[in-house]
Amino acid sequence: MHFPGHKDKKKEEAAQTALTKLNSWFPTTKNPVIISAPMYLIANGTLAAEVSKAGGIGFIAGGFDFRPGSSQLTTLSNELSLARKALDLSDRPLTPLPAIGVGLLLTHTVSVPHIIDTVLPILQEHSPQAVWLFANDPDFESSETTPENEKGKAKQLIEAFHASGFVVFFQVGTVKDARKAVEDGADVIVAQGVDAGGHQVQQGSGIVSLVPEVRDMVEREFKEREVVVVAAGGVADGRGVASAIGLGASGVVLGTRFIVATEAATPEFRRKLILETTDGGINTVKSQFHDQINSTTIWHPVYDGRAVRGASYEDHAAGVPFEENYKKFKEAASAGDNSRAVTWAGTALGLVKNQKPAGQIVEELRKEAKEVIRKIQVYAA
Repeated sequence: MHFPGHKDKKKEEAAQTALTKLNSWFPTTKNPVIISAPMYLIANGTLAAEVSKAGGIGFIAGGFDFRPGSSQLTTLSNELSLARKALDLSDRPLTPLPAIGVGLLLTHTVSVPHIIDTVLPILQEHSPQAVWLFANDPDFESSETTPENEKGKAKQLIEAFHASGFVVFFQVGTVKDARKAVEDGADVIVAQGVDAGGHQVQQGSGIVSLVPEVRDMVEREFKEREVVVVAAGGVADGRGVASAIGLGASGVVLGTRFIVATEAATPEFRRKLILETTDGGINTVKSQFHDQINSTTIWHPVYDGRAVRGASYEDHAAGVPFEENYKKFKEAASAGDNSRAVTWAGTALGLVKNQKPAGQIVEELRKEAKEVIRKIQVYAA
């Protein structure tokens, strides 16, 4: 017999469980949960620690080169030490870093097999609470799955991180990839919309449709699992945070907003550009050209990246041959001219108006989001 409202009540209970799951994994967090993205060369240990202290979850960029002897491994260890210092835990080595995580890019296929041997010991030593994985090479992943070894590389990594007690975030841009990540064992799905800055899937959608569809898929197909979905892409203020929660997200990731946090390792010219650029829909562009001009070769063709439209891209759009464009790019860099440099940023950069400490950003976002939610409740009453 069907009782009216029964299914709705179960769905509400499932949603509430998902909303509070992050708080149980990360007890220092406050709702709505604000998460700073692990932006390479930007998200350092101090930034992550300040986000954590304010009740958010701060991620440190762990890089992409995990081969023995890589300088990125040394940098990761140093940044984790700085996070521990900022949290007054330097003299308490056995105390886990509260609400701190590390982001790992799986794009460098020759590096991925080394992660368990090189990265995992660093994480075990410094004790962050989470690992964020992104951009596994689809070709490499499928090639690693054989009748003798049914586990793909991502699944092996997730199991290894789980065995050491880490919560695993997995960034995706499609429902298909979200399903695969949950099947592989991910605890948190980072549903990234195409408004995001930096690298992402070449073909995707915004969070308005992506987050609800991923949320529905998880609740429908993985009822036995407690999988959390967080939103990323196009959010820079409390209104966006409140909207993402309304879409079904249990937390919200921001990248561009934290690029100009005072603790971020962001060059001054990039801070200035982000603060001065408006109308992000037309003044940022999503393209593989950015990696081509940067001579970056580690990304699989299914990925591209969003950046501020600069002189190099304008020449590209005007039909300037790549060889000529690249020569101008190198000459400008040699002369200290940053006008042709690539600055990654999302469409929400027009909402970023000032530089502030990361902790203050988190607190203001939370306050703004709660005010918006209260207004909606009054409106709907």
